Amino acid sequence: MDAMSPIAAAEAAHAEMVARTREQARALGLQVVGHQEGLDGDSPATEMPWPDPPAAEVYHGLAGDIVRAIEPHTEADSVALLAQFLAAFGSVIGPSSRFIADGAEHGMKVFAVLVGVTSKGRKGTSWAHVRRIFQSVDEGWTGRRVSSGLSSGEGLIWQARDPIYKEIKGEKVCVDPGEDDKRFMVLEPEFARALRAMERDGSTLSAVIRDAWDTGDLRALTKNSPANATGAHISIVGHVTRDELRRYLDRTEIGNGFGNRFVWLCVKRSKVLPEGGRIDEVDFAPVLRRLSQAIDHARRGAEMERDEAARRVWFRVYEGLSEGKPGLLGAMIGRAEAQVMRLACLYALLDMSYVVRAEHMNAALGLWDYAEASARFIFGDSLGDPDADAIMAALRGNPAGLTRSDISRGLFGRNKPAQSIGRALGLLLELGKVSRVSEETEGRAAERWFAVTRVTT
Repeated sequence: MDAMSPIAAAEAAHAEMVARTREQARALGLQVVGHQEGLDGDSPATEMPWPDPPAAEVYHGLAGDIVRAIEPHTEADSVALLAQFLAAFGSVIGPSSRFIADGAEHGMKVFAVLVGVTSKGRKGTSWAHVRRIFQSVDEGWTGRRVSSGLSSGEGLIWQARDPIYKEIKGEKVCVDPGEDDKRFMVLEPEFARALRAMERDGSTLSAVIRDAWDTGDLRALTKNSPANATGAHISIVGHVTRDELRRYLDRTEIGNGFGNRFVWLCVKRSKVLPEGGRIDEVDFAPVLRRLSQAIDHARRGAEMERDEAARRVWFRVYEGLSEGKPGLLGAMIGRAEAQVMRLACLYALLDMSYVVRAEHMNAALGLWDYAEASARFIFGDSLGDPDADAIMAALRGNPAGLTRSDISRGLFGRNKPAQSIGRALGLLLELGKVSRVSEETEGRAAERWFAVTRVTT
């Protein structure tokens, strides 16, 4: 039986709470309101809205021109086209161009996951269009360096392995020449399968993926794996439904930084084209020439830098990007600064520039804003703590507030230790999600707890 993820656990705790509290509401004088049927069938009342479309700036330059050329002729989401185009461009140019941040070198590697509410989000359709574009400019890359099947760390290492030597009769002999082309792009249309693979005992997949994003120096610490990879240039694009993601992404992968190495993007079917589009009538020759030139320029390689205008933009947004956020959302977007700069560099390279300008920063920030809104929709404002999440849901459903006694009896049926409730309330109070007031009673003063209401403008 599959282990329940913290997201699913929180939702299960909330659903159990609703059923139990409704039964006891009349006796306690409480009311649980606001629980509604969500897109997954059991989502809490705090269901986040689908993110607004990204700012027009994200379609800057060549990437935007190609997306606009494809968009009228496909049911795929423009964000899906854009994200996969950027990831593919970063992969096809290889490791030559890079930028340095706080002593760490960042290659043009993008890990992105396209998340739909259902399997009908036209995610695969979007990749077919992007693949066709790159097949026209680098058929060797699309034919040999793009594959699916993200099932083991050892398998990923093998795609970019160094030469393998063994000692035979006292001599060091090369038994495998390795892979000269260190570029490799994983297109995983069943990303949930990779998440399930990481749950297996002894799996190295999560650790290898994290190393691939960080440095590209990959090693599986298993005695039966002779392969290592140095300087691997790995890019990953996954497709998954929100329900699958919330079911299979477990607490370990949230806590160890696996999740925040990915850019999470909500995508959906953009339109209905019963007879398809007329993509064959589009003249792609001008943009393909520009793409070929941009690839050649980027492959010559340089260390990227920001110009003065981009630096001003960066100074303005850096504090907000680098400030941590609580709960699952914070865990999933914790590498915002590096993600934004990787995206900005890709926009710059598409403009055949080794200098990141303000327009490249704004394009990257627009896409990241959409990614953050997507993560909020996908993961909600759950804390990953079932007790705290259940209490928060109950407080939102009771504007008049709840006392500790209400929470203990009505919410948990007196089956939760007082210290566990106190710990959960303390966490919510620390994060600014609840407030409390003292109430005079015939005996000892009671605490009444309230959900803090967001003020929107």
